[in-house]
Amino acid sequence: MAVQRRTIRSQRLLNAAILVLVMLTLSAVPRSRHADAQSTTPIYKDPAAPIPNRVADLLARMTLEEKIGQMTQPDRGSLSAEADIASYYLGSILSGGGSAPTPNTPTAWADMYDRYQGIALSTRLGIPIIYGIDAVHGHNNVYGATIFPHNIGLGATRNPALIQQVGRATAEEVAGTGIDWTFAPCLCVARNERWGRTYESYGEDPEIARAMTTIVTGLQGTSLSQPGSILATAKHWVGDGGTTGGDDQGNTQISEAELRRLHIPPYIDAIQKGVGSVMISYSSWNGQKLHGHKYLITDVLKGELGFSGFVVSDWAGIDQLPGDYPSDVRTAINAGIDMVMVPHNYQLFTGTLRNEVNAGTVPLSRIDDAVRRILTKKFELGLFERPYTDRSYTATIGSAAHRAIARDAVRQSLVLLKNTNNILPLSKNARIFVAGKNADDIGNQSGGWTIAWQGSSGNITPGTTILQGIRNTVAPGTTVTYNRTGRGAAGHDVAVVVIGEKPYAEGQGDQPSYLGLDQDDKNTLNTVKRSGVPMVVVMVSGRPQIVSSEIASWRGFIAAWLPGTEGQGVADVLFGDYRPTGKLPHSWPRAETQIPINIGDATYDPLFPYGFGLTYPSLQTYMPLKSSK
Repeated sequence: MAVQRRTIRSQRLLNAAILVLVMLTLSAVPRSRHADAQSTTPIYKDPAAPIPNRVADLLARMTLEEKIGQMTQPDRGSLSAEADIASYYLGSILSGGGSAPTPNTPTAWADMYDRYQGIALSTRLGIPIIYGIDAVHGHNNVYGATIFPHNIGLGATRNPALIQQVGRATAEEVAGTGIDWTFAPCLCVARNERWGRTYESYGEDPEIARAMTTIVTGLQGTSLSQPGSILATAKHWVGDGGTTGGDDQGNTQISEAELRRLHIPPYIDAIQKGVGSVMISYSSWNGQKLHGHKYLITDVLKGELGFSGFVVSDWAGIDQLPGDYPSDVRTAINAGIDMVMVPHNYQLFTGTLRNEVNAGTVPLSRIDDAVRRILTKKFELGLFERPYTDRSYTATIGSAAHRAIARDAVRQSLVLLKNTNNILPLSKNARIFVAGKNADDIGNQSGGWTIAWQGSSGNITPGTTILQGIRNTVAPGTTVTYNRTGRGAAGHDVAVVVIGEKPYAEGQGDQPSYLGLDQDDKNTLNTVKRSGVPMVVVMVSGRPQIVSSEIASWRGFIAAWLPGTEGQGVADVLFGDYRPTGKLPHSWPRAETQIPINIGDATYDPLFPYGFGLTYPSLQTYMPLKSSK
C-alpha cells in the first residue's frame, strides 16, 4: 500500500513537471506563432486588436520583397501588367495628372480601384493597396467632379471653417471612386508670383496656410476610419515657395531661421491635426536637394516635430539626386523617405533597393520603420476590413450639395479691388455686355490640375461659366450680350470684361520675366474702352498680374482667382446677392521690377497691399453675406 502511494505520488510529480515544461515551452513561442496555435485568425487580421500589435504581427510575417513592395508606388499607366500588383507586392498605386481610366467616369474609377485592390488582396498576406491622387481642388482628375477654387482663392476667404467643408466634400467625392489618399493640401508659402505654383499657395504669409490646415480635418475626418475619410498629405516639405526667382524645383537660399519662420509653421499645424503623410519637395535648400536631406526629413520632421505618419517622394523625385540610381535610392531611403513615387520603372526600383539592403548600405531597421509607418495608416483607414469602394459616396461626385459649397467658396474668395462711384453691385435690369476670353470657358476658370495635369481651355467638365452665371442672375427679359473680343459694346449700360490667364501647372507656369496681360486681353480691353461704356474687369488668374497701365480706365476691378466649376458665385457678387469679403492673400505689385514683393519688405509700395479688399456700401440692392454652416 505504501509502495502504491509512493508510485502515485511520483506519477503526480512527473505529470506536474511535464505540465510546467509544456507551459514554459509555449511561453517561449513568438507571439504571432502562439496566436496561430490558439486561433486560425492572425493578430493582424483581428480588427479588435490594437493597431500597433497588428502592425508588429504583420511586419514579423513579411519577407524583404514584401516590405520593399509596400514602399513602392508606380503610376497606374506604367503597370506592365495588372498582375504585377501581386507579383511585386506593390503597396500603392497612383494616378498622376490626367492618368484616368476610360471612360473617365466615377463608376469606371471605382471599378478600376476595386480590380486593383482585388489583385493586391490575392497575395499571401492579403495586404491592401493605398491609392493616391492629386485631388488638390476637388477630385479634379474626374470628369463631372466638383471643382473648387484653387488655394489662392481659398486663402482670400480667410475662412478656416469653409475650407474644412471643402475638404470634407472633396474627401467624399474621392472616396466615391474608391481612392483613399490625396496629395493635398499644399502648404507652400509662395514668396514670388513668378512661380508657376503660386495658385497652389494659400498666401505669402505663413499665418494663412496655418489657419487653412483645417482642410486636413475635412479630408481625414475626426478619425481616418470614419466613412468618407481619406488620407491627407502636407506638401511639399519644405521651402518650395521660396526659391530664388520663383524657379520651380529651384533653390531656396535662406537661413535656417528664415526657413523656420516662413516655411515650416504650416506643417506644425498640420501635424498637430494628425496629417497622415508628408510629400518631399523637388526643390533644394541652400544647394542640397530635399529628397536626400536627412536633417530636414528625419531629424526635424520626424524627430523634432514628431511626425508619425509616412513620408512620400514626389514624382520621380529621387531621380534628381546626384549620383547613379543605386546612390539615389540609398540616399533617399536613408534620408527618411518611406514610400517612393517611382513612378515608371518599379521593377528597377524594387530590385535596386533589395540589393542595397542585402549589401548593408540601407539598414533593415530603416526598411522596417518605413513599412511600419505605411501599414499603420492602412490599418487606421480600415483598409483591411473595408478594402473596396464605398459606393454610397459615388453619387456625391458633382452633387448639388457639393457644388453649393464650391459656389459659396467662390463668393467668399472674390476680392473687390476697385469700385469707382459704386458701379458695383450691378443692376439686374441693366443692359449688360460681356467680353473676354475667360468669360465663357470652364477650363480657363478652373486652371491647371483639372482633368489634365496642365489643365486646358474649353468645355472640359460640367459646370457654370461666369457668362452663364450672369445670364442666370439678371432680371427676366434682360438681354446679356456677349462678344469674346469686345466688339459691339456700344449702347450698353455696363461692360463686364473677364480677362486673365490660361491654364498651366508647375514648370510651364513659371514666368521669369513678364507678368502682364497677354495681347488678347489688351486688345479686348482697348476695344471695349473705345466704346465709352463703363467697364468692370474680372480677372481670372492664378496670381496677381501687372495692370498699372490699364487699370485707370476700369470703373470696377475684381480678382476672381481660379474659381473652378461654379462661376455662378462670381455673378452672385457682381449683382450684390452676396457682398465681397475676400482679402488679398498676396501683395499686388504695381511693376515687374517690384517682384518679389511681400508684406514686411523694407521697401513696400504695392498697387494693392496684402490684406486689401473692399466691400459694397450698405444699400438695399443686395442681400447680407450668408455665412457657411
